[in-house]
Amino acid sequence: MQKLVSLGEILMRLTSENNLRFSQADKFEVVYGGSEANVLITAANFGLNTDLVTVLPDNDIGRTAVSDLKINEVGTGNILFEKGRLGLYFLEQGAVNRSSKVIYDRKNSAFSEINREWFNWEEILKDCDWFHWSGITPAISQNAADVCRDAIETAAAMGITISADLNYRANLWQYESDPPETMKEFVAKSDILLAGHYACQQFFDLRTKDGSNKELAERLKEKFPKLKKIAVTNRKEINASHHKWSASLFNGSDVLESDLYDIFPIVDRVGTGDSFMGALIYGFQNYDDQKALDFATAASSLKHTIPGDFNRVTKEEVLKLVEGDRSGRISR
Repeated sequence: MQKLVSLGEILMRLTSENNLRFSQADKFEVVYGGSEANVLITAANFGLNTDLVTVLPDNDIGRTAVSDLKINEVGTGNILFEKGRLGLYFLEQGAVNRSSKVIYDRKNSAFSEINREWFNWEEILKDCDWFHWSGITPAISQNAADVCRDAIETAAAMGITISADLNYRANLWQYESDPPETMKEFVAKSDILLAGHYACQQFFDLRTKDGSNKELAERLKEKFPKLKKIAVTNRKEINASHHKWSASLFNGSDVLESDLYDIFPIVDRVGTGDSFMGALIYGFQNYDDQKALDFATAASSLKHTIPGDFNRVTKEEVLKLVEGDRSGRISR
């Protein structure tokens, strides 16, 4: 059985309870997550064979961070435990007209000190047919960018499908680097891209006249000829508690559109883009392009209703939504 492999950092997420502000909180809820781990858990829940490559601190906290991966049957054989700390981020969940806030505390994490000599990518990818990376990993440190480059170059040389999520995070690019040049290099070797208008502006200075997903996709394809498919998620924020959610897919000839989901109230929006990506990868391997898009959009709309980083839904639940059942009726 072929598998999906990804490289990325796992973080501890500390969330103030019941929409409290940081200044009000006297305790925090602990969960673990990270963009690439979120993608893999989503895909694994739908039946794909998956494997995460990462570095964690060699202590009880680092080993606890792996527990969700094991429960969800994500492969952990390429996880290293080294000196250092686990990266953190703090989440203050907004409501109505008050925005959510995220504060990162991940400097000098064990993953940021990752060493390219620790990994034999030809061996790691020998039974892999899909490699996924996100723009978060090369933003963490020069070491992380170098390891990500090695993984992408090896996957490309081996003929493995490569997908990417731009995931622009301005607060992470703190080392001396050239983010646009790095991302141009990495995206140029990729086959599938999840993009957004804002990230494309920041990384590639790409702007569309009227916010057209079609124009954005066409300009990305022109800039990166290797790209076969380009997905764009559309989020209209009525307020922090009420969003409208849909997506588009450019498959090289047509622009496909998903249904629009009206999501209110939002329980947790963190990880929704990752859940879209994991479901889209599964969809591409099992459905035609339109159904893959519909499946990914439905799966990620459900993620908005689930606390934590991970999308804990089944394929059957997603297909039920794809087929039009939005009643939320009790299943018994």
